[in-house]
Amino acid sequence: MPIHMTNPQPSANILTVRVAVVDDHPLFRAGTVQALAKTDGLEVVGEGATAADAVKIARELSPDVMVLDLRLPGGGVEAITNIARDCPNVRILVLTASENEQDVTATLQAGARGYILKGSCGGEVAKTVQAIAQGNSYVAPSLAAQLLIKGPQIKAVVKKTARDLTCREEEIFGFVSRGMSNKEIARSLNCTERTIKHHMTNIMQKLNVRNRVEAALKSVQVMHA
Repeated sequence: MPIHMTNPQPSANILTVRVAVVDDHPLFRAGTVQALAKTDGLEVVGEGATAADAVKIARELSPDVMVLDLRLPGGGVEAITNIARDCPNVRILVLTASENEQDVTATLQAGARGYILKGSCGGEVAKTVQAIAQGNSYVAPSLAAQLLIKGPQIKAVVKKTARDLTCREEEIFGFVSRGMSNKEIARSLNCTERTIKHHMTNIMQKLNVRNRVEAALKSVQVMHA
């Protein structure tokens, strides 16, 4: 399929995020493009259907964010690896149907900045694109919970940090690994949500991460180092 590249007029809004969409399913790609194009602050500058298209778009158009399907002809992971190496300023958001933990791990290790599932509403995809453009990392919550550090794995990460988690912090992070919110953890431990927030601040500082998702990403890196 020929790569479709738009030729937009220069925008007066310097904060506009330039986005490319690469997916081999024409109808799904068209729907994604439409959802992104109608979102204020986003501008779709290119489309493609294969891994080769993705690499070419990254090199020639240098979009701020590329929304890319994992199951591309030519290999989605291969495309991510090549783009991350050759075009590090292009942030990649994987939009796929796969909930396989190995797929999540492979794409994050290859250099993707986010992983979101097909079936997400257009607004959610647009918000995730904006978050990725701002330098954040994102994994769909249902998948992030699976990747968060559990049991013996938490000790492997702790060895990589300057300080160990306390027993209470390990207990709380164990709840986090099951996808529980601060309010739910507080209820389970019969304490205040403010207390849990305090412990979570300490946990994130010790793991050198900013949020739960980054903790998941770090656990992936450590477990597959």
